Amino acid sequence: MLKCNLVAVGHKKSYICRMLRLYFNNYTTAKKSDYFGILASGLCLIHCFATPFIFIVKSCSAACCAETPIWWKTIDYLFIIISLIAVTQALKGPTKKIIKVGFIVSWVSLLTLILNESFIMFSIFKSAVFIPAFFLILLHFYNIKTCKCEKSCC
Repeated sequence: MLKCNLVAVGHKKSYICRMLRLYFNNYTTAKKSDYFGILASGLCLIHCFATPFIFIVKSCSAACCAETPIWWKTIDYLFIIISLIAVTQALKGPTKKIIKVGFIVSWVSLLTLILNESFIMFSIFKSAVFIPAFFLILLHFYNIKTCKCEKSCC
């Protein structure tokens, strides 16, 4: 917790001190799930973006390993679980209904696209995974900006 032990020369310093304390208290309680969601979605986006480049550079032979290793694919499911936790925590807060729907649609489409990469249920371009991951990041940023939590309940 931020402590302000300033000698009050004027009323402005104590006001600024109270505003900083309020900001940092809100930062640690009300928006924690959104910052966690941005981090998880951002890492997922980097993981999805880096995958082709890592395997082009490494360029395995067809006899060795023609497709992505299992351990690398499991990272996809780890990010899905982490993003599910972040989305459910963000949905618990005072969020607009349209944003809640956006979180759910983005997460379900991300899950569907990752499952499609593993089980090939339908044909879609590989870069489609970037779209829901990017929208999850944007929704978390929007949720941080518009969060009006009065208590430390969110």
